[in-house]
Amino acid sequence: MNRPTSWLAAPLLSLAFVGAASAQKAIAPGYWETTSKVTSPFPTQKTERRCIKPADVEGFMEGKINHIYTCTYPTKEIGGGQIKLQGSCATKDGAPVPISGEGVYTSDTMHIDARVALAVGGLNIPVHASTDAKRLGDTCPDPVAPAG
Repeated sequence: MNRPTSWLAAPLLSLAFVGAASAQKAIAPGYWETTSKVTSPFPTQKTERRCIKPADVEGFMEGKINHIYTCTYPTKEIGGGQIKLQGSCATKDGAPVPISGEGVYTSDTMHIDARVALAVGGLNIPVHASTDAKRLGDTCPDPVAPAG
């Protein structure tokens, strides 16, 4: 994967999360599986499982998944089974990149489509991504102890 697409994959995949819209205020904590796809310009796909604790729900829904990317969303509308985010994401040393996403969620599912306006060498490259997430259960598996 080339460097610009690699840089964008994590914030896009974090933004990007299927279910019918409902009056839900948020997803439920628990054990979740996410499948994130960058559909253009260079298709990639990644599936991960993670534990979402009650304190992590809001950040997860806003795409705040790690310490590498800082995303800010001046437009942030989450409620009633709908998500709309518009803002930018950047690495510690990188310039902010415009990003937007819209989607739906229930307590056990989430889907977001995301778009980024990437500028590379004076060219604007539109990047599209999506993430589908589903809750696998109320409890998370015990962490595996490192071999020693």
